[in-house]
Formats: sequence, structure tokens, C-alpha cells
Amino acid sequence: MPEMRAKVKITNIASYPTVGTPTQEALTFDFPSKDGAYPADGSDEDQQFAKFSPCGSLSLTVTNPALIGKFKVDDKFYLDFTRVD
Repeated sequence: MPEMRAKVKITNIASYPTVGTPTQEALTFDFPSKDGAYPADGSDEDQQFAKFSPCGSLSLTVTNPALIGKFKVDDKFYLDFTRVD
């Protein structure tokens, strides 16, 4: 399988426990898309990713104390898929 790159955007963050200092965050990522039309010339990067991976979602729970509170809704990331043999 060839390597693949996707683009994801954080759409929700749930911190746990809900009372006191959070020790973990559940991050929800969706593949970016746009309300309305993309530019006709294809110059919008989200448009290029949506063309080949138009929908999807990913959930990830983070428990690394150094990362708690570092992610924000609407942050975008590249997600690289490389086969592990």
C-alpha cells in the first residue's frame, strides 16, 4: 500500500474528569470541508484533500500531561499513514 496523507481538523474536545484538573482529553477530528463553493481553480488546500477523502472522523484520547490543554477546536493537522511491517 502506498503512503497516504490526510488532513484533519479538531471539531470537539472533551476533558476528563469534568471536575478538577483534567487528566485526559478526548479529541474528535473530522476531515475538513467547506460550507459553500471552493475556488474554481482548485487553489484551496482543503478542497484538494476533500476531493480524495471527502469524509471521515477520528477519535483520540490523550493522557500525556504535557499535551493536556495544548489542542484547540479548529486546529488542523496532517495525518500520515505509513505501513508498519
